[in-house]
Amino acid sequence: MVTSRWTAAPAQAASPATPLRRRGPVLERAILDAALEQLSTVGWSGLTMEGVAAAAQTGKAAVYRRWPSKEDLVADALQAALSTLGAVPDHGSVREDLLELCLQLREAMYSPPGFALRSIIHECDGVAAERFHGLILEGVVQPTAGLIKEVLCRGIERGEVRSGAADDYVCDAIPAMMMYRSKMCGSEWEERDIEEMIDRLMMPLLRPDGG
Repeated sequence: MVTSRWTAAPAQAASPATPLRRRGPVLERAILDAALEQLSTVGWSGLTMEGVAAAAQTGKAAVYRRWPSKEDLVADALQAALSTLGAVPDHGSVREDLLELCLQLREAMYSPPGFALRSIIHECDGVAAERFHGLILEGVVQPTAGLIKEVLCRGIERGEVRSGAADDYVCDAIPAMMMYRSKMCGSEWEERDIEEMIDRLMMPLLRPDGG
């Protein structure tokens, strides 16, 4: 159980602003979580080291000792939060497999780490953007495209998908479309929207040769 730095009188509750006595991984996890929460609420431009320290209920010095800049802090926060979409679905149907993957992707996009990641993508530029590019590519884009490619390769083996369809351009189509419409059109991606994207974009694109 986390204890207060100061001993309060029995009838008084500790102030929310009172720093908590935490060290090592527990404190670092609290700071990283606070950075993600700040990114998802105030965005990259509004995030400050002072704000993160306040949200984590620790001192500013504790943050700066571990991360000399907000770029360093955010990079570690994103790295700790990024996760794969899980196992590749196998319903025996490319359409159903893509639908499930898209629903998983939507859930990830609208999770706290997803909001934080989109803040980085939408707001960062210059040196900061270059720094996060590799992290986003390796932690999000490539794993997502890899899952889609696996679904398409199984579809090719079953004769459901045209040969050669599992290339990089096709595998990038779904995440690119979802990110574009989320940013430019404010799309919330209801399930019917995902179904229409699969039926009107992906299935015609994947149709077997001569089908």
